[in-house]
Amino acid sequence: MKPLLISHFTATSAIGLGCAASWHTLCQQKSGLTPCAFADVALDTYIGVVSGLEHPSLPAELSEFDCRNNRLSQLALEQDQFSQAIERVSQRYGAARIGVFIGTSTSGILQTELAYRQRDPLSGALPEAFNYRGTHSTFSVAQFVQSRLKLSGPALAVSTACSSSAKVFSSARRMLEAGWIDAALVGGVDSLCLTTLYGFNSLELLSPQPCRPYDRARDGISIGEAAAFLLLERVPPSLDANAILLSGCGESSDAYHMSTPHPQGRGAIQAMIQALESASLAPEDIDYINLHGTATPSNDNAEGAAVAHLFGANTPASSTKGATGHTLGAAGGLEAVISALALTHGIMPAGINTQTRDPAIDIHYLLEPRPQALRHVLSNSFGFGGSNCSLIFSRAN
Repeated sequence: MKPLLISHFTATSAIGLGCAASWHTLCQQKSGLTPCAFADVALDTYIGVVSGLEHPSLPAELSEFDCRNNRLSQLALEQDQFSQAIERVSQRYGAARIGVFIGTSTSGILQTELAYRQRDPLSGALPEAFNYRGTHSTFSVAQFVQSRLKLSGPALAVSTACSSSAKVFSSARRMLEAGWIDAALVGGVDSLCLTTLYGFNSLELLSPQPCRPYDRARDGISIGEAAAFLLLERVPPSLDANAILLSGCGESSDAYHMSTPHPQGRGAIQAMIQALESASLAPEDIDYINLHGTATPSNDNAEGAAVAHLFGANTPASSTKGATGHTLGAAGGLEAVISALALTHGIMPAGINTQTRDPAIDIHYLLEPRPQALRHVLSNSFGFGGSNCSLIFSRAN
């Protein structure tokens, strides 16, 4: 594939609003996870919360989109001058030539959960003010972002569980290569809701403590919320040596099981190989791997087996979910931004909360941040049902 320029990016999650705060938290090896006190949820677990999303905050003309998920989107768009960057490219290319590609798993389902609590006791009717299309609909977040930024090009939402906001990069790349658009806003947004918290609890996948990816005693995930956005453009003739590029994309669907990965990481291997081939790179060219690393026994075993198969025990790797929590449909976008920050600052982030590496997983898992000039970073995102995506980000020089 032809590399694409990542000309601007931002992320908001439990570790900070915007890139500077997020990167500072990661480098200080601090976690944004706190005991669950979301709404009236009664679960013994930790979560990653973005504060200030409880009350309506959207402009009056966008009130039909008002929900926690879209408030989180707006908060993220306001960081790192991202909205201003979109305005500049809109003036350059035209609003109709910028695509919007957003990954999400549950979108604004919390709004529906709240509406069900207010049903008419006799008829069961939902409140008249409830707007499914503007809030709960999977497409609502993409439509909100497009409306908020006054864009009019192609827009779509991808919902493939936890690979959602990694797979949007491939969707955007295909439209750019086809010539349908000149720039693409890609990213992911997922916010806390009752469905994911109680749903993962019913699957016995929630940890009662901050999650510990790749730890010998890991016992489940910590759910977080996040919004991350990146701007993709074609590579210009003249490029700064420090520029960050999307250089490889790999996708697979092994469909091994509805909620369990293939034990040997078959689909993960396919996605990583495809990403390497699309970037014309070999495994030894990758300097750091941002692992999917959810901290469940089966997920880390499977991904670890796949990474060991391709990269052996030499390539440094870590999961940043011990800091952010698993942000589900936003994880791919959030970790794309973290990968771009690692390339920018020349530091490989550590696996936070992990105490003792699992000796059965033979990979080079980092427990301390490591300064090192980086050229190529691989980021993994794997979802339920075997929906896998691996992305490669590179410095221009």
